[in-house]
Amino acid sequence: MARNREFDVDAAVERAMDLFWRRGYAATSLQDLLGEMSIGSGSLYAAFGSKEKLYAHALERYCSLYTQGFTERLEGDADVRTVVRGVLLDMVEADLAAPERGCLVVNAATERGDDPATTGRVGAALRLVESALAGALERAKARGELASDKDPAELARFLTTFVQGLRVVGKARLGRPFVEDAVSTALRALD
Repeated sequence: MARNREFDVDAAVERAMDLFWRRGYAATSLQDLLGEMSIGSGSLYAAFGSKEKLYAHALERYCSLYTQGFTERLEGDADVRTVVRGVLLDMVEADLAAPERGCLVVNAATERGDDPATTGRVGAALRLVESALAGALERAKARGELASDKDPAELARFLTTFVQGLRVVGKARLGRPFVEDAVSTALRALD
């Protein structure tokens, strides 16, 4: 008779996500995960199959949270420059507060760029961000906030790329003036 799972899988994935985010995949041992999640190895293998599959769950969780928060902020009819600036400056603040963490999407892409499952999940998250930006920029163009010669899809692709670069620069700890100047320059693309 199979035993019932005696731990909260969602809470375990959340704790694993936090650990992978802080340390990275390679630097996080199975023992680290077991300790952080307060479970035994049998429970980990029964619930997730392997460290790699647990990482996939953790990355999926992060990407869902990241893209959901990003898209929700872009869905309204507020001035697009104000919203995009707010989103970018919130990222700056997060990176200044904890530069060692950075963004798990960026961390995953750089550390595990040779893993098709990881790059597939990262790519899907970035496409969602790009799509949300494109939608917000299309709405802004329809309201007359963007010049008629501006291409929302091109701007969305640029801003998606800029966001990832911004997260890398935050991790490099180049400081507030550097990143705020970069944000101001990026926003001029909307003029």
